[in-house]
Amino acid sequence: MFVDEKRDIRLGYLIHDVSRLRRLLFDRELAPLGITRSQWWVLAFVARHDGLPQTQLAHELDLGKVSLGAIIDRLEASGFVARLPDSDDRRLKRIFLTEKARALLDDIIPVSQLFNERILAGIPREDLEQAARTLSRMKVNLIAAGGQESDHDLDLLIENVA
Repeated sequence: MFVDEKRDIRLGYLIHDVSRLRRLLFDRELAPLGITRSQWWVLAFVARHDGLPQTQLAHELDLGKVSLGAIIDRLEASGFVARLPDSDDRRLKRIFLTEKARALLDDIIPVSQLFNERILAGIPREDLEQAARTLSRMKVNLIAAGGQESDHDLDLLIENVA
């Protein structure tokens, strides 16, 4: 299949630029709450999977252990998470949200929802659904090309795109 190189480059640039702008502006939205987008991302995931081992959390978020460790260090220093040893394997550290983090999440969720509403304003629902399907398919293609996911994970992604 012949791909128009100019259109391909513009699409890649557009995806990159939208992602960059979204990260920049969302960090600004969160600054008054004393948290970064990366910290929010980790907190939101831990809120859904409280007590996950740090190594598994790094895998699930597709972050290096050192990168996640630095984020967890900052969250722990701020009192948002507790890193506790596993009851069966003391070397294993599990990450738990604190009550302070739960209160912060109650403040952040409306900020996040309003931010998303603003950036998606004027875009019909069917366009958003098509964009999500297209980007999901691109993700499947990239994962398949890079071989980073297991066959089972790739099958699940493909099922969700179809």
